Amino acid sequence: MADAATRAEQEVARVRDDPAGRYALAQEFYRHATGPRRRYGRAELSFLRWSLARGVLAPETSDPPGSPWWRAVNERLLRDKAEAALLCAGAPGVAGAPSVECWVDFIRSPAPRRWYRAHNASIVAGYLGHEDLAAAERQVERFMMNVALLRVLFTHAMLAEPRLALGRLAPLGPLMADPRHRNVQLFLDRGRSFPPEYPVTAPVEETVLDEHALARVLDYGLIAPRLTALYAFSAASLDQPRLTTLLDDGVPAYAWPRVDRPVWYIGNTGLHLRAVARVSGTRLLWEPSPLRTARRPRRR
Repeated sequence: MADAATRAEQEVARVRDDPAGRYALAQEFYRHATGPRRRYGRAELSFLRWSLARGVLAPETSDPPGSPWWRAVNERLLRDKAEAALLCAGAPGVAGAPSVECWVDFIRSPAPRRWYRAHNASIVAGYLGHEDLAAAERQVERFMMNVALLRVLFTHAMLAEPRLALGRLAPLGPLMADPRHRNVQLFLDRGRSFPPEYPVTAPVEETVLDEHALARVLDYGLIAPRLTALYAFSAASLDQPRLTTLLDDGVPAYAWPRVDRPVWYIGNTGLHLRAVARVSGTRLLWEPSPLRTARRPRRR
């Protein structure tokens, strides 16, 4: 009998060019489980539906083709979960990566903190393992990759280290970030933040300025002032010290050259952002950029 790692790779290979099959495999991990594990798929499956709608998981032979980077990161998550589930079901072998061990821990004893640690261990491993693919994407796509990462790290911290994530608002953290509840989609939903198509042809500046007001409050008012501490917490929690290198002096830097750093300052304007930062016990750290332009009409 093949070991768990080999069988997991075969399962993922079977759906590699089948976006709906990818979703079914992700859904199966939760739907076919018994007990409390069934309730943990809400945020992950919501994000996957957004990815499917954009077309990033489409085969590379499609017209337009999918994204090699998004496909690779999604595969890492699918494979880690599949291998862990097989190991827990008695398949031979040992966990082939620390991220698989995290999923084994979650399956054996489901809990919100264990789910975040397992999920984020797979996602971060995917990011770190595919920087070359990320570098080949358009600037606006790389911007979205960085935002997706910082939000999922922040949501984990809201539950595991709410004081770090929310300051004075810490009591709200565990209530809002529980992956079993609908509230978590407020923080992980991308539909309100970014264009629904792939590839995105609009300039990154336009994409930033078109972001939903609530999303900008979250990204710039709550998360940005805490990024250094947030990435340090996540690096320690996931035993991934390289994670801290994805910041450049507190600014997201995954597949992001320093010369493009001013892009991150574009959305960091407005008294409301300063007010949110102040209420949560911090202040805005990024200065407004000379690249700031007039707001364009919002997409409908």
